[in-house]
Parts: sequence; C-alpha cells; structure tokens
Amino acid sequence: MDAAVQAWLISQLGTDTDLTDLELRYTRLRTARAVAIEVVRERLAGLLASPGSVSVSGVVSVNFSANIAAYERQLTILESGEPSAPDDPTVPDDESSDGLGLVYLVERPRR
Repeated sequence: MDAAVQAWLISQLGTDTDLTDLELRYTRLRTARAVAIEVVRERLAGLLASPGSVSVSGVVSVNFSANIAAYERQLTILESGEPSAPDDPTVPDDESSDGLGLVYLVERPRR
C-alpha cells in the first residue's frame, strides 16, 4: 500500500484507524475501495448489533440512529464509486465511465 492509498483510506475512515489493520486488509482485498467498504460495513454491523438508543430517565439519553444513517450513506457512496480512489482502474479516453453508448435511430423504408 503506497502513501496515496493510505492517505485516501485515512480520509475515508478517520485518523484513529489502525494502519496495520488497513495494510493487512489491503494485502488481502487488493483495492483501497474494497478495504474502505469492508471497514464501514463492520462499523455499521457493530452499531446495528447494539441497542439503537439508551435512555435513563432524568439522567441521560443516547440515540445512535444518526450514526447508523451516516454509515449507510457512506457505504452507498463508496459502493457507487465515489470519491475516486488512487488505485481505481482508469477509464480509457474513448469510453465513458457510466457505461452508456451512442445509439443511432434510422428510419426503415416503407413497404
């Protein structure tokens, strides 16, 4: 994992992320995007496994629904291919990244 990939992963996952863990995941998964998606899925699973809110009457009230929604949004964005990672495959100049092509409609002669 080079410095650009490491910086991208830190920007997506936060500065408290264990770099040794990221290195092991990158060696196994081979792309920064796959590493980021796996880490975010694990964090989301951890939040979903715990109670969504805790309330002690008159003392404290904690709600994790905003955190869950934020991880779900981040996962959707990462899976859609944004933002581009340093090791994402490049798209040739003659192809568009959305996979759409140009279709010409030609009128058929009448019988």
